Amino acid sequence: QVQLAESGGGLVQAGGSLRLSCAASGRTLRTYAMGWFRQAPGKEREFVAGVSWSGIGKDYVESVKGRFTISKNNAANTVYLQMNSLKPEDTAVYYCAAATNIGSVRTGKIDYWGQGTQVTVSS
Repeated sequence: QVQLAESGGGLVQAGGSLRLSCAASGRTLRTYAMGWFRQAPGKEREFVAGVSWSGIGKDYVESVKGRFTISKNNAANTVYLQMNSLKPEDTAVYYCAAATNIGSVRTGKIDYWGQGTQVTVSS
């Protein structure tokens, strides 16, 4: 069993930056691909970014490419999402997720979810 805990959300002005963290406990993340999803009010949860178990393979939804960076620190059992040039449309609850491989992350076949952290971008 893996427990995931997100942190780092908050309120930021458009154009600003935030760094989300996802700390795991219970089991090592070394063998899991990880991802970030988000859910805005009235919308379905959507894939944002994914990283392979090694930290090398990465995948992003088109709308965040060039602005967001996902990274994985297996030694620290933590995954990060660096978000730059934030836009009001990035406002959502952001969820951390663990899956068998990066393909499963992309398609939402998730083994474990975090509880979410709110990101609000003001215009």
